[in-house]
Amino acid sequence: MTKTKASKPRYKRLPVGKNGGVELLLIQTVDGLGRQGDVVEVRPGYANNYLLPQGLATLATPHHKRMVEKHRAKLLAIEQARLKDLRSLADTISKLSVTIEANANEDGHLYGSVTAVDIANALKQHNVNLHNDQIRMEGVLKELGLYTVRAHLHHEIEAELKVWVVPTVQEEK
Repeated sequence: MTKTKASKPRYKRLPVGKNGGVELLLIQTVDGLGRQGDVVEVRPGYANNYLLPQGLATLATPHHKRMVEKHRAKLLAIEQARLKDLRSLADTISKLSVTIEANANEDGHLYGSVTAVDIANALKQHNVNLHNDQIRMEGVLKELGLYTVRAHLHHEIEAELKVWVVPTVQEEK
């Protein structure tokens, strides 16, 4: 007979909060949940599968709470600096106008469509790095023309961007 070790549980059991969820301290601001330094109570799956692995939160131990209270002024200054940078980025984006070339027929209907990925790539040419999720569109763009697209930078900060969809220039043979 061979001996086998008893396997340890993969995850450490998380402490239960007042309402049956897990009490966590937010390391970063999470849209729809709370700001940096807030103590929140979430479901165990959300904590185990998203907040903890992404480094957005940590367990709300008394030690961590004391550390946050001690450094709250510094955290507030960091958050204010981050918001200031995002506001200046929003100003830069609102002054920009990007042009995207696409294949279209004579009526102005595109053979494909212009998506958030295309707009993000066009912004990279202007040294503005946004993730595709930050570009908010009401559907894809399927016709030539000028469109106004919103860029979501923070739950308090949005910018509007002008997007020109123009036909591709074909070289004559």
